[in-house]
Amino acid sequence: MESMTVTDQRKKVHPHKFLLWMAIGSIAMMFAGLTSGYVVKEAAGNWRNFHLPIVFWVSTAVILLSSVTIALGLKAFRSREMPKYKQFITLTLLLGLTFGALQFLGFYQLYSQPQQVVISGEVINRMLPVTLSGNPAESFLFIIFGIHLLHILGGIIALTIVFFRAFRKRVKVYNATGLEIVATYWHFVDILWVYLFIFFLANQ
Repeated sequence: MESMTVTDQRKKVHPHKFLLWMAIGSIAMMFAGLTSGYVVKEAAGNWRNFHLPIVFWVSTAVILLSSVTIALGLKAFRSREMPKYKQFITLTLLLGLTFGALQFLGFYQLYSQPQQVVISGEVINRMLPVTLSGNPAESFLFIIFGIHLLHILGGIIALTIVFFRAFRKRVKVYNATGLEIVATYWHFVDILWVYLFIFFLANQ
């Protein structure tokens, strides 16, 4: 009877992990709805097309690498290899900060793209700023990328907290729950960006 109780407790999902998966599901549904609306509005016409800057390719490689380093960091923590854990967490934070900076730079370049207009039968590139009151495509970009940047910021804050905890004091209890939650969220940010990257690449 006691062994069954212990087994049942191990099978239970940690409440914080459960809340995280609920949040991930809600966020995924929100972005699925936004991208679906993007496709529907684009088909209706009167749409401004954008081309993804090269920096987005670099940022994609950076966040994919950061997912590898945080996974290795989690593995090192579980194995109680603290020097390795600290190295991987430091590298993950640096990659996360780099990803955030590259994303900001990419969105800035995206919003600053010239728009082709026809004047007297001649195609001219004009600098037309992206505004919420402009073309419907611009509004979608503001909403989708704005929310995405907030999730990146949340992930970087979480990584920063994990980083300071790793160097703050000697670990006496090797409970990986908090690190697992942060790693899962960061993997989700990774997957979310890859989805958006492929989506806008296919719709540019």
